[in-house]
Amino acid sequence: MIVLWRITTLCNLACGFCAYDRRVPMDRVHVDPAEVERFATLLGAYRQASGDDVLLSWLGGEPMLWPGVLDLSQRLREQHGVRVSVTTNGTTLCRSGVAAAVAAAFDEVTVSVDAPGGMHERLRGWHDGWAKLDAGVRRLREASDTLRLRANVVLMRDTLPTFAELCDRLAEWRVDEITFNQLGGRDRPEFYPSQALHLSDVAQLRTLMPSLVTRMAARGVRLCANDAYLARFAATASGRAMAVENCESRRPTIFIDEHGQIASCSFTLDVHNLPTHEVRTVQDVAQLRSRLAERRRAVPAAVCGDCPSTQVFAKFGT
Repeated sequence: MIVLWRITTLCNLACGFCAYDRRVPMDRVHVDPAEVERFATLLGAYRQASGDDVLLSWLGGEPMLWPGVLDLSQRLREQHGVRVSVTTNGTTLCRSGVAAAVAAAFDEVTVSVDAPGGMHERLRGWHDGWAKLDAGVRRLREASDTLRLRANVVLMRDTLPTFAELCDRLAEWRVDEITFNQLGGRDRPEFYPSQALHLSDVAQLRTLMPSLVTRMAARGVRLCANDAYLARFAATASGRAMAVENCESRRPTIFIDEHGQIASCSFTLDVHNLPTHEVRTVQDVAQLRSRLAERRRAVPAAVCGDCPSTQVFAKFGT
């Protein structure tokens, strides 16, 4: 079981493509830590009872800004046998002692990085950010050889030309895996028109991938580039909807937001949500996916008519 949990909407960077850009006027919300610990402890009990591996993955905003995230994550790993991961912008990694604490708290760390050097700094609104990120990630790798270190890239018209160069830089950081998303238009529609990938961009990406996958593999890096995933990119670029009526067999995750609302994915929270406080027993955890599927069948979500979920389209395949 993989549980993606958006634990905060607070962020300290200014990314024009992201809903949690620090410049966007909005309420910045942290999840209730007591409810997170209660629910996560229940996940640990489910793991012990079922033998099913559990990965709890913190998202944001910037999850490393959530108070107590390191202590709680380490406790969940050590006391409850839950594997824990985080997706971070990397801004905290250069702080004294943070890299060692992160290595002790997490099984996996995914760093969000979009382009090498100055372009990443401009996209993220982070002065001297590339040098700080470079130092922080290297420090993290030095702290642990066993931590699974991943990088995720947002591909848009400005970043596509530097993607291969970025992959080489990430290999220097000794990341284990590289994944990527196409720019989405839902979070910041004003940013999307000038930066969305065109069909010609997707064709360029498909041409590039076989040799780049091979090059990364030779350096010990897994670059995820499944052709079914790239077909989703092409459909988006051509304006062709890709409906998914039954996603359970194709999506290994469930999603929880900062208010403790559970759904099959972040895009269906407004239709199919189930509050975490209704999940009280190991049996409740075991039935979560089937309960969410029942809700999907009873009230289909309009967004499923053109499914935007990366997991459904084999983002992590090769």
